[in-house]
Amino acid sequence: MNSSAGTAPITTPFDSAERDLDVMVGFDGSEHAQSALHFAAVEALSRGIGLTVVTAFSVPLMIYPNMASLPAQPEDQFRRELAEKTLSEARESLREYPGKAEFVTTQGDATGALVELSARAKLVVVGARGRGGFVGRILGSVAAALPAHAHCPTVVVPSGYQPVEAQGAERFTHGTTDSPVVAAIDGSEQSRMVLLTSAQQAEHRSGKLHIFAAMPLIDEWVYWYPELYVDESSTKTRRSELEESIEAELSWLQELHPSVDITAEVAVGEPISLIAAKTRSSALTAIGTRGRGAVKSALLGSISRGVINNAEGPVLVVPTEAMHDVTDR
Repeated sequence: MNSSAGTAPITTPFDSAERDLDVMVGFDGSEHAQSALHFAAVEALSRGIGLTVVTAFSVPLMIYPNMASLPAQPEDQFRRELAEKTLSEARESLREYPGKAEFVTTQGDATGALVELSARAKLVVVGARGRGGFVGRILGSVAAALPAHAHCPTVVVPSGYQPVEAQGAERFTHGTTDSPVVAAIDGSEQSRMVLLTSAQQAEHRSGKLHIFAAMPLIDEWVYWYPELYVDESSTKTRRSELEESIEAELSWLQELHPSVDITAEVAVGEPISLIAAKTRSSALTAIGTRGRGAVKSALLGSISRGVINNAEGPVLVVPTEAMHDVTDR
């Protein structure tokens, strides 16, 4: 569904030239971090911007009973050297990377450090798990906390991520794929930030964007409120209303991104399962930090958390509260 006429692109707060770290990736040397590093490198190269690889280190409070037990090397120096050694692994992985890359060590808790630095980034990328924590956990502490607090969109790269099978600089391209970028929305005003960010991502990839809305099953509400009377027509009516709303958003988005092939779909079912299933075949699945959920104080909505936990492909979490900062809507 393409249009020949375009309008001036809408910029988001994340596009600011003041965000000098561009695409930032947290790296701890783990297998998941290697996947995140590759994803971030491909993303930065496709957008023609820089890549910043960050390794955080913390210095524990050490208590020594006497002078003889003092280490020959100060603890902070030792930890920094370990971080630099970890970064050397990233440098080796990017040996054939043709883009601009910078390598940074920073002292502090990994999550806190990345949250702080995300205010200077256009995008931050992390692996689903790192070297710390429990092996059996679905998500590591950084991947679980960062999307809720980051000042820019966050991509969580799960296990099973497969880089392009190529050699040299070709390894850092998206390759040829028909997989679309999926924008999972709920029809709220905040969804527009997800749509804008997803359309930009689609332009860097196959040029395909699929807008997807999952309507919860009404039976779940009737169970708790049996006095409510609903029939099949209620679901059909609401679905029709949502389809009309999405069609209007599609037209608006198509004017802004005429080169992107945009489709839309409304499905009825359990949202987390439906959206997580989309991650299997999408190049990237975008969701918002919050939507229509009742808990307004929650930094990351229950559906967003559930999708990240069950995703089989990369998930882009967009800070939807930034929607009021968008200009020229």
